[in-house]
Amino acid sequence: MARKLFIPAALLFAGLMSFTYISSLEGTYIYTGGIYNNKAEAASKDYTLQRRYNDEEYESTFIEPGQDTIVYEQGKYKLPTDTTCLETQTYSKQPSKTLNITVAYKYKLQHDTLVFSGVLPNGTTVQEYWKKVSK
Repeated sequence: MARKLFIPAALLFAGLMSFTYISSLEGTYIYTGGIYNNKAEAASKDYTLQRRYNDEEYESTFIEPGQDTIVYEQGKYKLPTDTTCLETQTYSKQPSKTLNITVAYKYKLQHDTLVFSGVLPNGTTVQEYWKKVSK
């Protein structure tokens, strides 16, 4: 009987130990593509979308060779659980329906890639891939 209880307990412990709580997304990430309403979209070859995270905020930039870098979005984020990221856009260079609205995403880190998935306020389903390029 004790042996029967040991195996599930050991599996539960191993499962719990496999989760690593992340308190920050700190670093610089490059957009590598996404899926929007079940339609795949590749990253552009003509420009780069970059995101820099510190402990509480993020800044998104548009980088095109030979041009000035453009900050197109800024915001705050929180990681209240091991799989949820709450982002609140506080600045947008273009008109935005998500300005000052908190959007909940599920996130996961797969090796060097940050994956965000969720539903935007307009109903669009998203899954974005951001490759970490520096701390």
